[in-house]
Amino acid sequence: MAMTGPDDVRLDALEPDDLDGHTIDELADYLDAGMQPPDPSIDDSAACQNALAAIVRLRQSSLGSLDVAAAAEAPADESWVGGVLANISLEARAGRDVPLRPTAPTERPVVTEGAIRSLVRNAGDLVPGVVVARCALEGDVTRLDAPVRVVLELAVRSGVPIPATADRVRQAVAEALAEETDLLLAAVDVRVRDLLPPLAEDAAHPPVPATPDTDEEDRA
Repeated sequence: MAMTGPDDVRLDALEPDDLDGHTIDELADYLDAGMQPPDPSIDDSAACQNALAAIVRLRQSSLGSLDVAAAAEAPADESWVGGVLANISLEARAGRDVPLRPTAPTERPVVTEGAIRSLVRNAGDLVPGVVVARCALEGDVTRLDAPVRVVLELAVRSGVPIPATADRVRQAVAEALAEETDLLLAAVDVRVRDLLPPLAEDAAHPPVPATPDTDEEDRA
């Protein structure tokens, strides 16, 4: 499993138009300032709001792990986070219009591809021990009833059972898309590309191995 880094998604390839004139660095600074003073160009931008939410989830999910790894491999960790942030920026773009089923003949409801990618990323990030590094939609999302495949690249926390966690991500993504979109989901492909170190508190307090006595107590 390889790390996602600058060679996969280059930070210098990002354009301000991806985030309505802003950059990931500007959004991170806005978060650090407590989103004060209010900036309507960020607050009223769907792409910026999607990216801000993803940055918050990335920080909550990974920074404790990166603190543990920083002493040994800080440069690699920084490049990995940079790659995830680059993907967040690119995925937040509006992209194609994805139709929803109309409830009246005169309706033409749509949701943007960027909003769907953010929905998918959020569903995956909420699975414990998971950070979504990349999300892609494959297929003609502009046509109702055209099969669409979701491809996710993940980092999974060390010690988390990978097959079971991948299944939970698939289920969470499928449920979110079924609830919020009318996509014909062909498959959710999950690729685990990297392992994150344990959280700082997990590393400081590793689980105590079960002993025959404790096993007997648990069965009592």
